[in-house]
Amino acid sequence: MHLSRPGLALTALCVAALSACSTSATSGSPSASDGLLVATTVSPITSIAASIGGDRVRIEGIVPEGTNSHTFEPEPSVAALLSTADLILVNGLKLEDPTLSLAETNKKADAKIVEIGTNVLPESDYIYDFSFPKEEGKPNPHLWTDTAYTVKYAAAIREELSALDPANAAYYAANFTAFEKKVNELDAAVRTDQQTVPQGNLKLLTYHDAYAYFAKDFGWQVIGAVQPKNFSDPNASDVAALIDQVKAQNVKTIFGSEVFPSKVLEEIGRATGATYEDSLRDDDLPGAPGEADHSWLGLMKYNYATMIKGLGGQTPSIDAVVVDSTVPDNAVYPQ
Repeated sequence: MHLSRPGLALTALCVAALSACSTSATSGSPSASDGLLVATTVSPITSIAASIGGDRVRIEGIVPEGTNSHTFEPEPSVAALLSTADLILVNGLKLEDPTLSLAETNKKADAKIVEIGTNVLPESDYIYDFSFPKEEGKPNPHLWTDTAYTVKYAAAIREELSALDPANAAYYAANFTAFEKKVNELDAAVRTDQQTVPQGNLKLLTYHDAYAYFAKDFGWQVIGAVQPKNFSDPNASDVAALIDQVKAQNVKTIFGSEVFPSKVLEEIGRATGATYEDSLRDDDLPGAPGEADHSWLGLMKYNYATMIKGLGGQTPSIDAVVVDSTVPDNAVYPQ
């Protein structure tokens, strides 16, 4: 549900009164008194931005981890952050429309809103699928689960930060190079380890369809997603059809999400004998803020390894990827 225009106007009037909220939120960051203030939405984007901005940028996320980002409605207090940010980074592709509307109403006159996913994904490459049918007009927005698009996200953030803060452009460029190297290391590890999956087993049945671009890039087949376009549970006939499909295609493991617990996938697992793995994370980073695993790299290393193991493969190359960073992550991650 989108915020109405009257609601947004009221929110804009409240910004001055709420500005203390933003000051309080940012003061917990070690770098809160210096540098650009960047507002971000989902935690993978926050993490990527932190990998580029390091200690020269203050970064504050908006969407709490473990929240359904598709249906998230920002609290009015978010308007205070958006009114003071120098740069606002959203995924775009219709993922965070209420937050985008709030940003457009409350941003500073000279602040820039960047829809990263919309900018890096040509419309000809939009993927519409089980949870994102074309007739709804909302393409699958989960580009960050694919390594190639993650590098494009990082490059876009580097460019925006360098334009706003040219004195630190070399710093942002060096951070991008280090981050790109890590992403490419993980990419190569996945391509190596997925070869250990028995032939014909690279098939994904997930609860939420977050891996469409990854599957296209890495040669996997997404055979279905249980969660329909309205984010409710599927009806009985859809479940029966999925059970038949899992049996017919001999799917070994079906993948749920720790953000979206699903009794339906449990039922499909029992009916087909497939293993139900419920721990994939779409945008909820592992661990706690400040820990190395609490990062885009930690998130996707876990997801890729979990999927490959679930489909019968081994992950020595992925396991060998060290999750670390050359720059501090002082971003604020709402919990």
